[in-house]
Amino acid sequence: MSAASIVLNADLHCHSTVSDGLLAPAEVVRRAHTNGVDLLALTDHDELGGVAEARATADELGLRFVDGVEVSISWGDDQTVHIVALGVDPMNAELSAGLHQIRSGRDSRAGRMSVELDRAGIHGAYEGALKYAGNPALISRSHFARFIVEKGYARDVKSVFDHWLAKGKPGYVSHAWASLEDALRWIVGAGGTAVIAHPGRYRLSKAERLELFGAFKDLGGRGIEVQSGSHGPDDVREFATIARNFGFLASRASDFHGPGESWIDLGKMPQLPDDLTPVWSVLI
Repeated sequence: MSAASIVLNADLHCHSTVSDGLLAPAEVVRRAHTNGVDLLALTDHDELGGVAEARATADELGLRFVDGVEVSISWGDDQTVHIVALGVDPMNAELSAGLHQIRSGRDSRAGRMSVELDRAGIHGAYEGALKYAGNPALISRSHFARFIVEKGYARDVKSVFDHWLAKGKPGYVSHAWASLEDALRWIVGAGGTAVIAHPGRYRLSKAERLELFGAFKDLGGRGIEVQSGSHGPDDVREFATIARNFGFLASRASDFHGPGESWIDLGKMPQLPDDLTPVWSVLI
């Protein structure tokens, strides 16, 4: 039986405390194993620091594991897009240097976000977010969101993004991440398979999405998340069609960050449409 024909409970996008998740890498792996996941990728934001711990735990449990990372890029008119890199060599020098370059911008962005939130009446946001992040180089909007919930300005992390941190809201600031060209060069150079993360979340027109998918494919991108924790049935149908039309491999991913904060738990997504070629056909 070929890898493409094997039905797996694969979860190829999740996060740990090494970026903006709530659980340590080993805890993420144990939860995935308990949930019946067969193949797992840890994909922290712009950081590979958790994959060694996660892989060691996966080996202990007999869980197949893929080294991964979620790379932040800038696309078009101030749009942040995430590219999941699967099966990369975590010791690759060019990838490591590129990720370090991306992380170096997170602290400056956080400072600007804090100024904007202070103007909106939310004070001490940088210090509050840093308490959750632990490391200025890893500070993210999720850490600000947790602080804003803690202070009672929103009922949960999801609503923080809608009312405070999304584009056009009081705490949003633009930021230049990596280019699509650089990200794909790093990923492919590190032996990885590049996948567009949760495409349904980007505020792009149909024409802008097609432009992104075409450029991504031309630069060596190979996959797209069809089943994502943030995708509804209409999204699944749309991106299944995109996968067929572009010849993309299809990925299945929860984008799990932690209990109570995520759309769906590890390994709990529906299976991919039968006619799509899963991305794990090139990973196992």
